[in-house]
Amino acid sequence: MVFWSAMIGGAVAVASAPVVLSAVGFTGAGIAASSIAAKMMSAAAIANGGGIAAGSLVATLQSVGAVGLSLTAKAILASTGCTLGALLVP
Repeated sequence: MVFWSAMIGGAVAVASAPVVLSAVGFTGAGIAASSIAAKMMSAAAIANGGGIAAGSLVATLQSVGAVGLSLTAKAILASTGCTLGALLVP
């Protein structure tokens, strides 16, 4: 039972990341207007004097929203999801 819960947890984590990013506004076409992502970008730009720093959270999430997750990111999400899935089984 723990095995299946772990596998489902890993699959859900990897599959849901792009959906969640798109829902908050980090899309393949850029940051969606009037979205949470747009508000994050605005706050980051104000904090950095008008620009978005390379490697910042907003820049990283936009990159993932535009091109998808790297193999390393998928592995990290899968292992985290597997661990949480296994822990949720009584």
